Order: sequence, then structure tokens, then C-alpha cells
Amino acid sequence: MNNPNREPPLAIKKSTHLSCMLRLAAAAGFGLAVSSAPAQSIIDEWANVKTPPAPPLKPVTVDPKTTALLMLDFMNSNCGKRPRCMASLPAVKKFLAEARAKGMMVVYTTGPGGKVADTLQDVAPVGSEPVITAGPDKFLNTDLDKILKDKGVQTVIAIGTAAHGAVLYTGSAAGLRGMKVIVPVDGMSAAVNTYEEQYTAWHLANAPVLSRNVTLTKFDMVKF
Repeated sequence: MNNPNREPPLAIKKSTHLSCMLRLAAAAGFGLAVSSAPAQSIIDEWANVKTPPAPPLKPVTVDPKTTALLMLDFMNSNCGKRPRCMASLPAVKKFLAEARAKGMMVVYTTGPGGKVADTLQDVAPVGSEPVITAGPDKFLNTDLDKILKDKGVQTVIAIGTAAHGAVLYTGSAAGLRGMKVIVPVDGMSAAVNTYEEQYTAWHLANAPVLSRNVTLTKFDMVKF
């Protein structure tokens, strides 16, 4: 007859104890797995992201007959208020003069509602140099693509402000259209901080498809 007060056999006690231990171990393992799992988004990992190495700058030789210099938004209303853009003007002015002397096509742009008269005087358009008014992507809803194709342009040199705006989007649009894109990094400037220039340079140099058409360089590494 079974005795309700009788202790369970030792083998059953050991089995029960082992089962509890296994459950605790499994729970601990699960907790460890959860705690070591990767963060769910870049925002969670933001402070721990390591900056990648700087992309290399390369010398480049261009044919002025098939190259256009894109002067992107050198306006009093933006460049004129951005210290890094203003600091780049002497080098931009010199490069612009060299491009014109070689007969290179020069195209100017302004932001929405901008006027050519608002362009900084040191680098203002001359003669019949075309002016495009648009948002960050100067190809979007404009005649820029036709203007370049009509002149047989195969390569564009993109400089201006803001790096993360007109330079990034217009340079990307040109590259994705199959044009070669040259970006002198000392000719693009940020609106707020240098990180904007940094991620623009990284993106242009590494983006799928686009990167194979982009060359990062400096003014003194460009030969005509």
C-alpha cells in the first residue's frame, strides 16, 4: 500500500534535481544569447561605429572637349554663409579659370528660386554659360542631361555646396547615367559640419554601381 508520507526514491530525487539544473542552464544560456545578440538598428550602435579608412585620392586627366565643370550652388545665400565654402573659393576660382582657358564647358546651378545674379561674384558665370535651377539633384526635371549630351559630354567635374546635397545627388545622378564623375574634395563644402563631407566622399567612392564611375581627387591632381 502506498504511503503518502514516504519520501520518493533517491533515483527520482536525482532525476528531478538534474531536470531543474538543465532548465536553469537553458534559461541562463538563453539570457546570454539575448545579451550578446547584435543591436537591432544602426541607431542602437551609433556610438560604437568605427570610421572606415579614407578613400584614396587619385590623379586624373580629362579631355576638355568631352568634360563639363558643374558649379553647384555657389550662391551668396548658402556658400556665402558657410565658412568652408568661402575658404574654398580661391582654389575654385583658379580651377574655373583653368577650365575656361582650356575651352571646357561650364554649367552653373542654383537652388530652387535662386537667381544667377545671386552667384558669388568671384566665381560668377560669364557669357552664355548655362544655369540650371533645381533641388539637390540638378538632373531632376531639368534640361541638364540634354545640355550635356548635346555637347558630347562624357565626364563631369562636380564641385560646390552642399557636399551632402547638390554634390552628392547630382554626382550620383551623373554616375548612374553612365557618365564619369570627378569630385575634387577640396572643391566641395559642408553646410554644417565636416561629417557631411566625410560621408559624401565615402558614399561616392563605395556605392554600388556608382562607385565605378567616380574618381575622388584634388584640384592640383586634375590635368587637362
